[in-house]
Amino acid sequence: MAREFQRGHKAKISDLTPGTDLYVGVQIAAPGLTFDISCFGLDAHEQLSDDRYFIFFNQPKSPEESIQLLGAQSGDTESFRVTLDRIPAAIQKLSFTATLDGSGQMSQIGPGYIRIVAGGEEVVRYAFTGSEFTTERAVMLGDFYLKDVWRFAAVGQGFDGGLDALLKNFGGEVAEEEAPPAAAPAAAPGFAPPAQATAPPAFGAPPAAPAPQPAPSFGAPPAPTPSPAPQQPMHAAPTLAAPLAPQTPQAPQAPSPYGQPHQPQQPHQPQFGQVPGQGVPPAPSFGQQAPAPYGQPAPAPYGQQPPVGMPPGVPQGMPQGVPQGVPATGAGLQAALQPYKEAATGQRWTPQNQQLMRVDLTMGGSGVLARQGSMVMYQGKVDFGYKSAGFVGRAVGNATGQEMQLMRCTGRGQVFLAEEGSHLHPIELQGDAICVSAESVLAFDESLQYEVRRVEGHGIPGGALFTMQFHGTGTVIVKTHGTPVVLPVTPTTFADCNAVVAWSAASQVIVSTQVRLRRNAYPGHSGETVNLQFRGAPGNFIVVQPYEV
Repeated sequence: MAREFQRGHKAKISDLTPGTDLYVGVQIAAPGLTFDISCFGLDAHEQLSDDRYFIFFNQPKSPEESIQLLGAQSGDTESFRVTLDRIPAAIQKLSFTATLDGSGQMSQIGPGYIRIVAGGEEVVRYAFTGSEFTTERAVMLGDFYLKDVWRFAAVGQGFDGGLDALLKNFGGEVAEEEAPPAAAPAAAPGFAPPAQATAPPAFGAPPAAPAPQPAPSFGAPPAPTPSPAPQQPMHAAPTLAAPLAPQTPQAPQAPSPYGQPHQPQQPHQPQFGQVPGQGVPPAPSFGQQAPAPYGQPAPAPYGQQPPVGMPPGVPQGMPQGVPQGVPATGAGLQAALQPYKEAATGQRWTPQNQQLMRVDLTMGGSGVLARQGSMVMYQGKVDFGYKSAGFVGRAVGNATGQEMQLMRCTGRGQVFLAEEGSHLHPIELQGDAICVSAESVLAFDESLQYEVRRVEGHGIPGGALFTMQFHGTGTVIVKTHGTPVVLPVTPTTFADCNAVVAWSAASQVIVSTQVRLRRNAYPGHSGETVNLQFRGAPGNFIVVQPYEV
């Protein structure tokens, strides 16, 4: 029986089916609208570093045919064949998306789904409706992602812009395809399945069979009728040119961007699909008398002191306030800020950098509890409320030193969290548990359960005799001073009680006191006398930060 997923649900593929040759079907429709359904093969940084793994109507399969576009069949608007054990190691994620071809918005769609079929049996289905979206023109439906093993996540995240914007979000670049002047473009047909003149090896029945059936190892559902005859696609959508990478301005005679013909006279406004900043630089008349209010001679060469009142390298007439070193066209600004753009991965929790975390409240269905004052920015309609611990919770927190001042974040939007430049680390719990000091917790899913746990022993300074234990299904964000180290628990594992950040809940923790008399001892001086000893079965761990209180 197929499992019904909600937005944000995840599972190992091995928990759904033992098969690795899978059928992925997508059903999405709306009156008068046409959809482009694609699969992006992304690397470990969730970027389209190899454009051969962008599977769409003009590129129906990957080089080794581990990902294939099959076309409409068995009630699905579009379908794919995914062979997980043939996907190269460089591909760490497959993102299935649907974008509008033409006008319209995703709020107009009817009930749809993305499903996985193995051996002819549907094993999982994520259903969605147009009421979950507003003015978006694209939606990321579901992901196969490699995290030790292949897993599936129901995403359902809307995305502004069409296929071009989605492609650029994954680090790709689009270039306008030049149509032959003599060819009169016909009406764009619907998606057609890949050419079946030569069937893929070991897939389906022989070509002579009237109704081909999938091989037992492949998961496509049985089709009552054969697929319609393929037609020559005449789609006018832009094609992939190259992954997007910051470019520095070049001389006027530098070669044109990848995929574009050489244009010696580049207009000031870059053409669609070209890398910004490679236009012909303006030639201001620095040496001539001009009515400009400055009345100064030409600026000194780059890197020298500019004239008073004018930024270096900026021609006369350039508006004030432009950052130093930015070309007059402004294209260099985009290249300079490209490494710092928002990272949108389709997951609920997304690190933007080591010190900034983003949580998407539209995914997961539950709110987030975060440390008060940790919000630095948010987008969308988000409500912030005070989370009261109650009288008993405050009493326990005061007595154990594990009190957390929390706020509840709910609504539909994205919240960015940080605190004093601490390094942030998302830890995903799937029914297991972890112990974390309350001081090291920045935020966590409201679906998680937490309680104060006692560490057996005496003499721990700073009230560290207690810790917080989180368990259930969700994510907790742990903050550290610097980059931590994760160590396995052995019988001889000791750690300073003020440097330990977290440990597995199954570990046994014992206070170890080593008293050393010193001549320079004074009241309040600890002298590394109190440590924590950890014991446990293989698989247990501790997290230690390079910092002491």
